[in-house]
Amino acid sequence: MSGHYLEDDEEKQVVIVMTSGPSTAHRCATPFYLGALLSSMDAEVKIFCTMEAVRLMQKGVAENLSAMEGGKRVIEFIRDAKNAGAEIHVCRPALPGYDIPAEDLIEEVDHVASAGDLADLILSTDRLLFF
Repeated sequence: MSGHYLEDDEEKQVVIVMTSGPSTAHRCATPFYLGALLSSMDAEVKIFCTMEAVRLMQKGVAENLSAMEGGKRVIEFIRDAKNAGAEIHVCRPALPGYDIPAEDLIEEVDHVASAGDLADLILSTDRLLFF
C-alpha cells in the first residue's frame, strides 16, 4: 500500500460515527474498511455505532450480512478494523430500541458508551466522519 503515513509527532485521532445497519447493507462495509485503512496509517481510530448500526454489533447479524451480493461478510470488515487497531464503541441508549441486551454484543465491541461519550469524542477529535 502506498501513501503518506503520519510521522510519530503527527498522530491523528479519527472518529467514525456509524449509523447504517442491516436495512442499508450496501453502506455497512466502508466505515470499517476505512477504519482499518486509517488505523494501518497510524491514526487512532474510534468507530462509534449508533442508531441502526448497533444491530451490526449483535451476535449473528454481521456474520450473516454482506454489503454486496457474494461479497465479504460485514463481520470480516469489523475484524479487519479491530486487527488494525480501531476501537469499536456502541451507543448504550440505542440498544433498548433494538431490543439488544449488552450480553448479546459481539466480542469485537470495546466499549458500550453514552451519548456524552460520543460528544466527548467529537470534541476531542482531529477528523470526524459520518456513515
